[in-house]
Amino acid sequence: MASPAFEDIAETFEFLDDWEDRYRHVIDLGRAMPPLEDAFKTPALKVQGCASQVWLRPLIAGDRFDFQGDSDAMIVRGLIAILHALYAGLTLAEVRAVDAPAELARLGLNDHLSAQRSNGLRAMVERIRLVVSAA
Repeated sequence: MASPAFEDIAETFEFLDDWEDRYRHVIDLGRAMPPLEDAFKTPALKVQGCASQVWLRPLIAGDRFDFQGDSDAMIVRGLIAILHALYAGLTLAEVRAVDAPAELARLGLNDHLSAQRSNGLRAMVERIRLVVSAA
C-alpha cells in the first residue's frame, strides 16, 4: 500500500549494496527536502522522543494528508523525507491503513539505526497517526 515515491526509495535501497551508500542516500533525501520555516519550529510542532530536534507540521486539505518537517540532524531530515514519501498525498483513511513498521522494515532501517534514531522514527510515525486520528 506504499506510495510510488516510497516504492522508488525501496527500489533504490535494494539497488544499493551497502549501508554506507544507503545512509548517504537517506542524507541526500534530507538535503533535497525544503526546510521548515523557523516560524513553525514551535513547541507544539516539536516531536517528543527524538534525540535530535524534530518538527512536523501537518497539512490536511479536505481528506488529503501532507506535512512539512525538519530536524537539526541530516540523517533525521532524511528519515522525515522517507516518511513524507510514505504518507504525503494519501487520504486520511489511507494514512490510517499504512503499516508503517512493516513498510519501513522493507528498508531495513530498524537493523541499522541506533536505538535513539529508531525511537525517534517511531515517535514521528506516532505523531502522524495521532494527527490523522484527530482530523
